[in-house]
Amino acid sequence: MGAAVQLIDDQIDFSIYLRETDQQTKVRPASEWNANLKKRLRGQANRKKVLLPWDKARENFEFRQGEVSVWSGQNGHGKSLLTSQIALSLMGQGERLCIANFESKPVTTMQRMGRMFAGTNPFSPEYQGDDGIEAIDALYDDFGAWTDGKLWLYDQMGTADAGTVLGMVRYCAKELGITHIMVDNLAKCVKGEDDYNGQKAFVDELCAIAKDYSVHCHLIHHLKKPVNENAMPDKHDNKGSGSITDQPDNIWLVWRNKAKEEAYKQSGHNSKKRDEPDQLLMCRKQRNFDGSGEGEPTIKLWFNRDAGQFVADAGAGPLQFKSFPHRSGVPESSHVDY
Repeated sequence: MGAAVQLIDDQIDFSIYLRETDQQTKVRPASEWNANLKKRLRGQANRKKVLLPWDKARENFEFRQGEVSVWSGQNGHGKSLLTSQIALSLMGQGERLCIANFESKPVTTMQRMGRMFAGTNPFSPEYQGDDGIEAIDALYDDFGAWTDGKLWLYDQMGTADAGTVLGMVRYCAKELGITHIMVDNLAKCVKGEDDYNGQKAFVDELCAIAKDYSVHCHLIHHLKKPVNENAMPDKHDNKGSGSITDQPDNIWLVWRNKAKEEAYKQSGHNSKKRDEPDQLLMCRKQRNFDGSGEGEPTIKLWFNRDAGQFVADAGAGPLQFKSFPHRSGVPESSHVDY
């Protein structure tokens, strides 16, 4: 005699299962993701790595798809300058980039980045007169041509509606195939420094867009005004909501050595601080680090004034961005004045 058929009780209320939510369907056995895991691990060995501009930072950090990086610093500490240089490096690595700078006109952004790209100061005496003007025209023509297909600028200054900015980010990712989007800065995208709910909502949505479209979003932000400007900042010094440090994947702090600048003004080359770096770039969070170097590095940088660039060593020449790894140009002949 065959086994008895197991009947389902007709008294069960099936309506509760008809109301099953999306969240319930997302709870799955862990092993279902094993195939995706193996695919990811196989692809990691051959994937393209997008890195920082300086050789000494190669093992310590990687710009991954689907992540958000926050670049924070006090006013006047070089956040926009440094991220502009990183933007050039990203383009030199074959990435497509959009910059939304709500504090500078596009022509100002192009002037700053063009100077870095050329590795020279267009306001120096050698570029005065008709011949000098023609040389500058040629340098910026070269830069403009090089940016085609690599760089887009969002033409909006001042306060911007958060929804509009997030829509612009989606448009760049979906329609233009842009892989890196820089928003400078968060304060211009919310109602004010005390708009914690607005800050959280903006950062949450930016993180979601990065993951949905596999792009890397860069958010520039201000630190609280310190009691002592020479003190080293901490990631918890970010203005506003805690979500600014909690939600993003990477947190970078930009610090300018103003004490060195003051000492140089007083003592010149004899300053006791002359061997100190001009700038520190400090990683204080890297959620998905899997490299062989230091996961939260502090990178010492020196400022090459002629090129408007940060370089890896005192007196080093400007980086050349057309290829990667970036070669270094002609070294500076002497220490630059501040």
